[in-house]
Amino acid sequence: MRGKLIIFSAPSGSGKTTIVKEILKTDIPFGFSVSATSRPPREGEIHAKDYYFFTVDEFKQKAEKAEFIEWEEVYHNQFYGTLKSEIESLRNIGKHVLFDIDVVGGLNLKNQFRDEALAIFILPPSIEELEKRLKGRGTEDEISLKKRLDKSEQEMSFASKFDIQIVNDDLNKAVEKCIEEIERFIIST
Repeated sequence: MRGKLIIFSAPSGSGKTTIVKEILKTDIPFGFSVSATSRPPREGEIHAKDYYFFTVDEFKQKAEKAEFIEWEEVYHNQFYGTLKSEIESLRNIGKHVLFDIDVVGGLNLKNQFRDEALAIFILPPSIEELEKRLKGRGTEDEISLKKRLDKSEQEMSFASKFDIQIVNDDLNKAVEKCIEEIERFIIST
């Protein structure tokens, strides 16, 4: 059996990555799709575990060679994408591929894989809570915080284009709901 695709997208600070990490602890046979980026690694991030880190030129060369199933320039000279080889190697061994991906990338994957993919959008309880979470990370200055919040509002306008929307106002309940929906999807298709 070829694995299915489970796509998680959300505005930055919604808790998507935390939810994905919890779901990866389940017994469902998942493989995590490691995204590629041209941004430099943050402290503690490891190449090929957190991201495939490429220079802008390396990323563009891979894009020209059609090595990505999807990619985009999220911020100026900051590219993100999904390597075709990453997806195929996991699906071919029967693993379901779990994505933690930006909103546009998530929609691109859903449009390409249609019924083979479940697209889940994680919403914050409110913009105020989102801002609080982003400030709490301590990774944003005022300019980058404003940029992320502006982008978040725009990204939330795409929520209805996803198969399922889940509000992360209680982490345990959000994880539980995600697992229920994933299991239902895997069994039904």
